[in-house]
Amino acid sequence: MQKFTIHREKSELFSDLSNELTYNQERFSNLLTSPFSKEAFSAQIQTKSTYFNADKRTILVNALTNQYKDFSSVNEVNSNIESLLKDNTFTVTTGHQLNLLTGPIYFIYKILHVIRLAEELKQLHPNNHFVPVYWMASEDHDFEEINHTRLFGKEIRWENAQGGPVGEYELTDWQMMKETVEAFFQNNPDSEVNEVLKSYNGKDLAAATKSLVHKLFGKYGLLIIEPNERSLKQEFAEIMQQEVQTSFAEKAVLEANQLIEGLGFKTQVFPRELNLFYIQKGIRERLLIENGKIVIPSLGTFSKEEICNQIAENPQYFSPNVVLRPVYQECILPNLVYVGGGGEMAYWLQFKGVFDACCVPFPLIQVRNSIQLIDANTQKKLAKLNLENLSIFRDLNELKKDFVFENSGDSLNFDELDQLTNQMTTLFHDQITEVDASLKPFAAAEEVKLQKQIEGIKAKLVKQQKSKFDNTMKQLEDIHEKMFPMNSVQERVDNFFSFCAQGEVYSLLENLKNTIDPWEKDLIILNLD
Repeated sequence: MQKFTIHREKSELFSDLSNELTYNQERFSNLLTSPFSKEAFSAQIQTKSTYFNADKRTILVNALTNQYKDFSSVNEVNSNIESLLKDNTFTVTTGHQLNLLTGPIYFIYKILHVIRLAEELKQLHPNNHFVPVYWMASEDHDFEEINHTRLFGKEIRWENAQGGPVGEYELTDWQMMKETVEAFFQNNPDSEVNEVLKSYNGKDLAAATKSLVHKLFGKYGLLIIEPNERSLKQEFAEIMQQEVQTSFAEKAVLEANQLIEGLGFKTQVFPRELNLFYIQKGIRERLLIENGKIVIPSLGTFSKEEICNQIAENPQYFSPNVVLRPVYQECILPNLVYVGGGGEMAYWLQFKGVFDACCVPFPLIQVRNSIQLIDANTQKKLAKLNLENLSIFRDLNELKKDFVFENSGDSLNFDELDQLTNQMTTLFHDQITEVDASLKPFAAAEEVKLQKQIEGIKAKLVKQQKSKFDNTMKQLEDIHEKMFPMNSVQERVDNFFSFCAQGEVYSLLENLKNTIDPWEKDLIILNLD
């Protein structure tokens, strides 16, 4: 496999804020504990060591041990859980929704990134141990965002309408969906991909997702954490009570938003007066403030003290929204860095004040690697057309136009025509204004008309010549669709298993893992064998 890189700005695939967070975090120093760098980890280790005590480690290990009791035992996973009891062990975390069949392939890149970063940190700090963690967004409620995926160009959808936290969705009509997926690989019944797909089951969507991710990444020691756990929520209860009593998060985020907007960027997250949900089976409702009281629509109206008492008694019934979820994560993990996409990091940039208000260390943040995969068939098409890999990032219409010009000999060489046009417009201008200087606007208007006529003639000739390259134009369209499906970014559309057509899974995972470089900032382009 061949690996290339291109600056993210040149690819034109990423937002300005995402690029700044990748290449120039120093610009946001007042919104961070420290800009991400190799050197920043020493101080972060010291900060987290002071905050994350032995009691917190015991609670975390007990919760993880319980959460893994029904899953196949993997030595690397067991070892990492046990190591969390030691004060020299820290986590490197990413998180994601419970997308159907892992969703777009960047889900895979995120997890491989934290696995590789943990390995790299071990080399830099050999006296410490680093554990990669995947945080399941099981308390999320937006089912429409996660109930589909795109496999081999076709959408697979799981229809359901249970409501509440998506992790608790029971797997009704699950087998029908799985059979649709498995049909793509029916010619390889004994392949790895079918073995992996068998693991995609459980009592609910959270369990099925964990089983699949564990199957894919267990050998790398990845720990998967289910946040909807009473013992873990108990560690977060005091902060939830603080939010109920003071609404501290809203003020902190609004202050950060002003700073970000002052730098010329748009903010993504708008805080609420209360940034908590009430959750039960089939229920996920916002806590609202009305006339100094707390309203939970399905339950009624309560005083702040009553809600705080409920949080103390049953913290598992309460859930942080996007503003407080990062604080919850950092409260229960000995975490050093959070890795995510540019959009995620943009909203993490809004939260340091929230962390400060409840005395939880803010982690380092890093934009994950992005990878553009070029399969063997697409490579052949590019080579046949004498196009370089980087040409895929050019505008399709411009690519077509340039190809036609480069392969049409002198028939589309407009140099002489352009020269004559310039001479003619100059002659028009001079002769008209010589007759009457006041006709200068008229002369300018006539020049524009002439230019438009000439451009129309040139466009007609180019279009006519393009028709002679119909087959090539179709190939360019096919290449573009493969690289940018649905005119979007490949990693945000295509599913990982779309690249496992021959049934092999683990070799592709290993190749992607070896491709990931946690210190690389540029977009990675990978030619698949």
